[in-house]
Amino acid sequence: MQCQIFALFLLCSAAAVAADGSVIFTMCVPEKYEKDCAKMMEDSASKNIPIACITGRDRFACIEKVGRNEADIVAVDPEDMYLAAQNQLISQNKYSVVEQIRTKEEPEAIYRYEAVAVVHKDLNINNVQGLRGLKSCHTGVGRNVGYKIPITKLTAMGILTDINDPEYSARENELRALSSLFKKGCLVGTWSPDPTINQRLKETYSNMCALCEKPEVCDYPDIYSGYEGALRCLAHNGGEVAWTKVIYVKRFFGLPVGVSPAVPTKESPTDFRYFCPDGTKVPIDANTKPCTWAARPWQGYMVNNDLKNPQAVQKELTELGDLGETEKSNWWANVMLLNDKTKAVPAPPVAPEEHLKQAKYWDVIERNSGAPERNARWCVWTEAALAKCRTFSRAAYSRDARPRINCLMEKDENSCLSTVRDGGADLVVLEGSSVLKAIREYNAIPIIAESYGAGSTKLNEKPAVAVVKKGSKINSLADIRGKKLCQSGYQNDFAGWIAPVHALIQKSLIKSENDFGDFIDSSCAPGAPATSKFCEQCVGNIDSNDDQVKEATKCKPTNAEAFNGGAGALRCLLSDKGDVAFLSLTALMQQIKNGSTSALKTSDLKLICPNGGQQEVDNWKSCYLGLEPPRIIVSFAGKAANKLEELTHGVLAASKLYSEKPDLLQLFGSWDGQPNLIFKDDAIGLVSTDNTWDRWGLWANLQDVYLTL
Repeated sequence: MQCQIFALFLLCSAAAVAADGSVIFTMCVPEKYEKDCAKMMEDSASKNIPIACITGRDRFACIEKVGRNEADIVAVDPEDMYLAAQNQLISQNKYSVVEQIRTKEEPEAIYRYEAVAVVHKDLNINNVQGLRGLKSCHTGVGRNVGYKIPITKLTAMGILTDINDPEYSARENELRALSSLFKKGCLVGTWSPDPTINQRLKETYSNMCALCEKPEVCDYPDIYSGYEGALRCLAHNGGEVAWTKVIYVKRFFGLPVGVSPAVPTKESPTDFRYFCPDGTKVPIDANTKPCTWAARPWQGYMVNNDLKNPQAVQKELTELGDLGETEKSNWWANVMLLNDKTKAVPAPPVAPEEHLKQAKYWDVIERNSGAPERNARWCVWTEAALAKCRTFSRAAYSRDARPRINCLMEKDENSCLSTVRDGGADLVVLEGSSVLKAIREYNAIPIIAESYGAGSTKLNEKPAVAVVKKGSKINSLADIRGKKLCQSGYQNDFAGWIAPVHALIQKSLIKSENDFGDFIDSSCAPGAPATSKFCEQCVGNIDSNDDQVKEATKCKPTNAEAFNGGAGALRCLLSDKGDVAFLSLTALMQQIKNGSTSALKTSDLKLICPNGGQQEVDNWKSCYLGLEPPRIIVSFAGKAANKLEELTHGVLAASKLYSEKPDLLQLFGSWDGQPNLIFKDDAIGLVSTDNTWDRWGLWANLQDVYLTL
């Protein structure tokens, strides 16, 4: 467990006790926000509202820690509550939602927002069957009130039919059903993260773009999209039913909202009605209660039910929220999930499942528009990868990724490829150098590749580079003799070991990798034997004040070692622990982009070219040691095209969410101390491949050229 030191006690368990005997509750936060939580502890202690922190890998890990009583509190979304309700610990009554994050505008509202359908008052409709053939206005694809909720409820009512056709992906089944139900619509957004699939879907079901401002684009920004845009589409662009939420209906028609007074508009509420699931219509005014289709529950704070005094937790959270608003510190937003429009409000403790079902939101999360429980079966060959895959599966399902990922383990890569070929699995992740073999021997087809951002090639290869600080007198690989190095990794690391060793052999500077140690003075190459000279420059966990911790983590191939990976190799160079850093160009560019190295610019560094001389970082194409291919997800080439499309869409949709919000689930990067688990640590996302990807043969040759040293 990761612990945070505060004042005079070490917080490695929930509900710590202060010097005066009072209980101090422990909040678990994603490790991304560790510094923010430390600042919250500092600020709160000064106001006598003490709170403690521990970190988890991400929010999913924090939910588990609360369930195991290693922490008391975690801030969560409704989807996280679903994960808690599905956790095996729930059988022990481990979770309760005790505080909600509500808006200041509607502090007494039961739900965060309620989904409604709005129609013209004179529309001849008296049951849900009457929706067929209407012109429909939506907030956007994949959104709750304008997409997920109407699809879920209309399917349950039997209005959306033929939504489980096994010939189509879950997303296409939904779009087909909407396109068949409604004559025209406006449903903007990215229908698939794969550009080719996105274009095909919009062309096939173009009637669902016909009411948009720009039907040929059918994407944001569009004046007929979003909560208010759907109403604008209804009132001014020929729409007959709009799916939106109550608060925007009130604003659109100039009605009071919560504590906010009415603000008159040019729109007339008397011309429209709420359309109810039972087929009735309800006036839109300040006094009539809207009829709703479902609601999204409030975000909130979930605790372990072993806490005996939930009122004390509620008081603490409310006070922290008020303090955060005064301080306007980052922890207020990142740790407490609050902003200028929200506040922490005590609520009667409720089990997460009940919290979701009261809002009729449980079935929205569990919506499945593919054939009954279609799975994307993912094959791995280590226990650690299996555990990560299963976590990814549960988290992605809660956040609308379909088809559901199902994980299985075989003994090795070849066994996984055989299982995919024989129909027992659908997906397996390979090194780029193994793809050609998979194509030739197992009839595999590449569908998805890792991406790394700036510094990678068009096909997402990572250049391995030798980096020195500007002003260095090192001008060639020969000049590295007797120098100190910073390496992103040990023997299996391409940029940190394989490429530089190969380059030195090519220049006849060493005969084999066994001579590498004699060629240099010392190095930090995490993963090397602890007593070797390849660990001498490593520093371990420099954030720890404990020398034993530093020694125990020194040269480990995990993020506990400050000089681990590409980011660590660069940090090692900038700390003057090495004269040259061997790392990937993508890792270098990521660190500069993220501002992780105190306003470092590419002009502060130089590359050492294999043929001699220094070069600007931006001119890397004439100065790199080798190109490492990305990892590739392959499936079976014999699958139907729409099945391959479904797999591609589902995996890309899930990965896009977690590449943007790693605090929810750290899909990319080190995983519980395990490097390069399923995906390489420095991957930042995934992209689809197509027939322009043609380097499988060149990548296969890497095995002979680079890896046989």
